[in-house]
Amino acid sequence: MQELFNKRNRVILLELVKTDFKLRYQGSFLGILWSVLKPLLLFLVMYLVFVKFLKFTDGTKTYPIVLLLGIALWGFFTEATSVGMNAIVSRGDLLRKINFPKYIIIISSMSSALISLSINLIVVLIFGLISGVDFTWKVLLAPFSIIQLFILAMGVSLILSTLYVKFRDISHIWDVILQICFYSIPIIYPLSLVSNFHPGVAKVMMLNPIAQSIQDVRYSLIAPQTTPTTWSTVNNIWISLIPIVLTVVVVIIGVVYFRKSSKTFAENM
Repeated sequence: MQELFNKRNRVILLELVKTDFKLRYQGSFLGILWSVLKPLLLFLVMYLVFVKFLKFTDGTKTYPIVLLLGIALWGFFTEATSVGMNAIVSRGDLLRKINFPKYIIIISSMSSALISLSINLIVVLIFGLISGVDFTWKVLLAPFSIIQLFILAMGVSLILSTLYVKFRDISHIWDVILQICFYSIPIIYPLSLVSNFHPGVAKVMMLNPIAQSIQDVRYSLIAPQTTPTTWSTVNNIWISLIPIVLTVVVVIIGVVYFRKSSKTFAENM
């Protein structure tokens, strides 16, 4: 993707990012505030149902902030892959008029989700300060895990956007897969709950690159003393590398498949 560093392509990417972010809240009374309100409202519902009613908690004072952070990160992944999947089809008219690398459309669509995540992370940090979270130097590690999550989302988006050009039913299938993933990784419940039930299940669960990256961000940003990660759960350095390897594999497959199919996008749309 070295073409991205071309000045003309950088200008196109920047303009697409601006346009996508403006159109996202066009006609909305609260506008950009929805970037903050949406995860906060979802957090409130999840907190009342799963923490207060069903007692899903790890017993620490930081768990509500950990829950909020997990919802924000999951929201980013779902939004990035969903808009990425629709990006090529929604920009079909632009593809026919201007000749530029088509993956720029995917990156620009995902960038709006990344901007929303940045806003949400500021909110999480503010709540963390109010709640008395003891931030450590490990917060410097959080961006690396967020980058991994972005790269994974990009690989998935490249695959989905290519499939969506030919098969529009893929959007419904992806919605179902996202629901399955949401409940199969520790976002609304602590990993300790699964470990107490069956340690083997918890280890397999943490080999999911989405779960691994979200837990790593929680560990680095909020609660390094109480947040289990793939590294601490699996206790085997080579097996612990599986989520990172899977991320790389997904991106490679996405890039190869996208580049191979991009030449016929205009014909199929």
